[in-house]
Amino acid sequence: MQPQPFYQVVADDFAAVDGIIRKQLTSRVPLVEKIGDYITSAGGKRLRPLLVLLSGSALGHQGDQLRLLAAIIEFLHTSTLLHDDVVDMSGMRRGRSTANALWGNAPSVLVGDFLYARSFEMMVELDSMPVMRIISQATRVIAEGEVLQLSKVRDASTTEEIYMEVIRGKTAMLFEASTHSAATLAGASEEQREALRTFGDHLGIAFQLVDDLLDYQGDAETLGKNVGDDLAEGKPTLPLIYTMREGTAEQAALVRKAIQKGGLEDLESIRAAVEASGALDYTAKLARDYAERAVACLEVIPANQYRDALVELCRFAVARTH
Repeated sequence: MQPQPFYQVVADDFAAVDGIIRKQLTSRVPLVEKIGDYITSAGGKRLRPLLVLLSGSALGHQGDQLRLLAAIIEFLHTSTLLHDDVVDMSGMRRGRSTANALWGNAPSVLVGDFLYARSFEMMVELDSMPVMRIISQATRVIAEGEVLQLSKVRDASTTEEIYMEVIRGKTAMLFEASTHSAATLAGASEEQREALRTFGDHLGIAFQLVDDLLDYQGDAETLGKNVGDDLAEGKPTLPLIYTMREGTAEQAALVRKAIQKGGLEDLESIRAAVEASGALDYTAKLARDYAERAVACLEVIPANQYRDALVELCRFAVARTH
């Protein structure tokens, strides 16, 4: 059982989703099952399927279809993780070796493709064209977000506007698809569907902002990934963009050089520059602002324990240390 209370209100559904995930991972090819089981059992937060369960339940819709939708969303997320780790050449995720570090790039990409395909098979089983429209469009936007991010690697001229476009695509879009599709499945009013869609977008942005903040505040053991990974890959995240824009000439030059070169040679100097420039405070405040905007979206949702859990989840997203 997850320790946070917002999991507890859908504990039975959450357990059922785990069962669906295990069942749907079956394959006649042993390596598919081995890699699929390894990455899905990594013990991540599973926030996206949680959002499906809480959003649907808040609107009075529970049952097998909502659980199946939650599993679909988790399969999509897991497939993107497998592909991302190959693209980023990551060696660690959630405190342990990535699939590509253990089995190689080719099997990781192909099992990611298997999970994508399985999620669409499950969507056919769900038999909701409006939900399929939301999720298929989200899948495209996520891919575009990842390509946009890739095109900006080692580009020190990346603006805050471009950065926001990247994170809205690569992270917030699946949060949005989770809440929007659950509301659609629940037969919600147009106002409630739009409110939950926007809620997912704002929460996803807040979540990614905190992720990028923790790259300069956390330690690898707590985070479950290598601190400074984004810097090593030359990704211009908001703390770096802000430092180049608002920091001293010396701080800006240090960060610009690090982005263009990649690597972690100056990590401690950059951490100091990012902190001194006010970039961490700026990023943290923006994350809190988006979380509060997300909470405000819930006003049109009936007051119940599930809506309360969605509010708690927003608070957790910006207060977390991992």
